[in-house]
Amino acid sequence: MTTARPALKLLPPCATTGIGSLPHTQGELALQMALQHDVPFLPQLPRADPAELMIPAALDGLPGMQFDGDGVVTVDLAAWQAQRDRFTVQIETALASGDLTAFEPSAAACRSYRPFLWEVENRKLPFAKVQLAGPATVRWVAKTSAGAPASETAELDQQIFRMLLARALAMAKAVRRAGSTPVVFLDEPGLYALEPGNVRHLLVLKELEMMIVALQREGALVGLHCCSNTRWGALMGLGLDVLSIDARLSLDAVLEDSRAFWAFMAGGSTLSLGIVPTDLATSYALPELVDSVEASFRATAPRGLSFEGLLAQMLLTPACGLGMRSVPDCERIVGEVRDAQRRLRALVTASAA
Repeated sequence: MTTARPALKLLPPCATTGIGSLPHTQGELALQMALQHDVPFLPQLPRADPAELMIPAALDGLPGMQFDGDGVVTVDLAAWQAQRDRFTVQIETALASGDLTAFEPSAAACRSYRPFLWEVENRKLPFAKVQLAGPATVRWVAKTSAGAPASETAELDQQIFRMLLARALAMAKAVRRAGSTPVVFLDEPGLYALEPGNVRHLLVLKELEMMIVALQREGALVGLHCCSNTRWGALMGLGLDVLSIDARLSLDAVLEDSRAFWAFMAGGSTLSLGIVPTDLATSYALPELVDSVEASFRATAPRGLSFEGLLAQMLLTPACGLGMRSVPDCERIVGEVRDAQRRLRALVTASAA
């Protein structure tokens, strides 16, 4: 168990947080919403500027990186090669020295970053969540000017990994300096394509594990968010503190690998349940969503295990980021997460009575 993991027990039952992106264009309003959660989170505002979309924000500062209004990233190989060696030295010097401030998010890539840290410090928040696109998704999604995924250019692939490691550690250090326990989520929707039989994918998993361990050594709780289905057993074996899923889409699939799941939970890790769908084409009734979560756990829990005790440690979120929704839809979804929290807490309270 990591040194920070016991801190999960200090969270209120069924604590709420967010995946990261919000639809606001006014930073102050986004901060107000993000700070209302049990685990306040860094709001990213891609409607205000596509530089805050997931892949451009993660690769901010990479030589030759360009992106369009939809957040599609292209790395100009000639421009990158011209500055590659200098940038490698910058990354490795920062990682070796521990002075990673140069890799914290810039104002262009995340305008809420500094105001958020100020609020964390001045409100004396016990937990603060930040997030970053994970190394698998970034390298598989970003393309080079030759048209291939960045992962196909070996030196670029490794430089991006080291850059993301530096950025994630820099954010964790900044939250700690603000006096809070960092909760760092790696956003990995691209892991839907994970094939553990692929040797290169196995290497990606090993690199993810290395990043998780490095963040935990920095005193962070580390989560991984994947809003599609993947090889859940492989992810639960990475040593994560929190696995963040779209509950409606993936909870049964996660529980299906019962050996991996109950070993994951027995080690003190937990789930972050994306309890409310964010796809506006989806119809649902909140009581039925909550009942479905309860039924799934009760059907699979080993005999004698307290479902309510496990539930109390889980986090609750929307199923995915809200950056591309409208502000009214965002407010409704966040309100429904709180409603789900009340319903699930009632189960925990009834069990304790």
